[in-house]
Amino acid sequence: MDHEFRPTATLAALELRARLLATTRQFFAARGFLEVETPILSAEIVVDRHLEPFWTELDAGPLSRRLYLQTSPEFAMKRLVAAGAEAIYQITRAFRQGEIGSRHNPEFTIVEWYRVGDDYHAGMTLLSDLCDALLGLGAAERITYHAAFVEHVGVDPLRDDISTLIAATARHGLTPPESFPRDDRDVWLDFLLTELVEPRLGLTRPAILHDYPPTQAALAQVRREGDVSVAERCELYVRGIELANGYHELLDANVLRVRNRVNNQLRRADGRAALPEESRLLAAMEHGLPPCMGAALGFDRIVMLAAGKNSIRDVIAFPIDRS
Repeated sequence: MDHEFRPTATLAALELRARLLATTRQFFAARGFLEVETPILSAEIVVDRHLEPFWTELDAGPLSRRLYLQTSPEFAMKRLVAAGAEAIYQITRAFRQGEIGSRHNPEFTIVEWYRVGDDYHAGMTLLSDLCDALLGLGAAERITYHAAFVEHVGVDPLRDDISTLIAATARHGLTPPESFPRDDRDVWLDFLLTELVEPRLGLTRPAILHDYPPTQAALAQVRREGDVSVAERCELYVRGIELANGYHELLDANVLRVRNRVNNQLRRADGRAALPEESRLLAAMEHGLPPCMGAALGFDRIVMLAAGKNSIRDVIAFPIDRS
């Protein structure tokens, strides 16, 4: 059993990881970003239907309460932006329950950033530039969520009803889980995205998928586009692997309250515990969160691609089974 003490990544892979970390810091420093640190343990947490946080109980007299290991540093970083920070980034750990596999570890490294004044397009350009700095693959192409589904699935993801999406899964020879609800478009869209769209993105050059359905806005703004609405959300893909998720950030605290409530309703329906809906981020947004673009990048996956590895275990020293 003496091998159990050893890292799963080679020292060469860890040296490459260190160089990429240095490149990341150089990239942001050259653009005037301030590196910040925010709490990993917090009483507040992103209310997401699908992300399941780890939690613990703080035993500290009047301060005793449930604390969550952060799934992303998003809330605290936006509080800094609302307090006057104009361009910030962070390299930190994030934690998500139930995410174990070739591309997932429950504890992982995330790079997250926000810059005041960036609109949706400037934010996508910055994301593309960072990807090029780290992987040297050139500028990312941009493709809308709608165009990707039309090309690879043959459906309109913004207009077609659930029956059309279900028929598309059969037409492509896919077998979805029997538990899939027949009244939730997003479940079927996510299934089609995972099975048919994502594997075809970023095969020859990086690709940024953008303009998501408004029901998948998360913390992004929504705009009207002709006869439909789209969320100003984008995701970066290289060789079929999702690397980053970005938002033209939502500024309206009341809209976020509604989304939190809806997400908790969906979590309860899924058999998950509700998460705290009130947060200091809402207070920050009411104080005045300036227009900005933010994004989060999975750093371990960047190292995987740079090293030519197929598993996250090959680029982190001690994955969960050796931690």
